This record gives sequence, structure tokens and C-alpha cells, in this order.
Amino acid sequence: MTTGIGSAVTTKVLNRITGPAGLNASLAALIQCAAASPLRVDASQVRAQNVAADMAERTGSVKYPSVNVYCEGIANELREKFRRFSGTAQMAIEVRHSQDRLEGLEGKLELFVDGAMGLLNESRGDWGDGMFYGGKYQVSFSAVKRGGKNFIQTAKITFEIGVSRN
Repeated sequence: MTTGIGSAVTTKVLNRITGPAGLNASLAALIQCAAASPLRVDASQVRAQNVAADMAERTGSVKYPSVNVYCEGIANELREKFRRFSGTAQMAIEVRHSQDRLEGLEGKLELFVDGAMGLLNESRGDWGDGMFYGGKYQVSFSAVKRGGKNFIQTAKITFEIGVSRN
């Protein structure tokens, strides 16, 4: 049962990211404010997997920026009587950006993270199918490393989705 919940919530998050009001719409709004070059994420760049950057690069072609969505954990807190599951799913959106020059890498990554945070801010409330999002999230940035096109940096956005299912 817990595997089904993790997959269902991951699918909901993926649909929100790739949907018409998703990450690209949020990025477009940011770029209008910042007057920067257009940024977009193709559907092929958004994946439902928890994999290290170096492993992803070894197993296939990776196009940057890449967005990985996965469920980090599930907690059945039995908040509602007579439900088989009523608790939370701890979700993560990991954004990775890589380029050949160090200059501007962090700035571009921050734009993609701002786009994802904007998407989450607009997604508060009932998501249907017994899932809801309260609006809290946390962002952490890793240090720049060697990898990808020469340099790679990752940001991880974690948040909870409330789940209530029979």
C-alpha cells in the first residue's frame, strides 16, 4: 500500500510540473520580471526517479537542467479514524543544472528553483484523490562539483503532501 501512495503522489507532482500552469509557466513569469533569456524545461528533462547525478550521466543522455521528482518517505499518522492511511508523503523536487563555465551557474539554478517554488506557492490546497498541499517547503543547495558539462550544482526542494485514503 505504501508503494502505491508514493507513486500516486509522485505522479501528481509530475503532472503539476509538466502541466500547462507548471514549471514553464512559472519560469516565463519570472523571466518577464527579470528580463532574462527564455528558460524552459522539456518533458524529457523531468523524471520520476531518485538517482545520483553521476549515475544518471553514466546510464544515458542527460539534458540539463534536469528535474527529478521522488518520494523520500511516507508516514501513516492515523489522523482520521477508520482510514487505512491518513498521514503524509515527504516529497522532493531535485533540480540539477550544469554548464561549461562556473560563472552564472548558481544564478541559473536559482531561477529554476524560484520557478519551482512559484509553482508550489500556486498549488496550495486540495489536489484531489485524497491529497492536499499546505504550502510549506524547504530548499537546500549543494556545492558546485565537477560533472555534467563541466560543472554541476543541485538544489533540493522538500515538502509534504497530506494523504487520506481507505
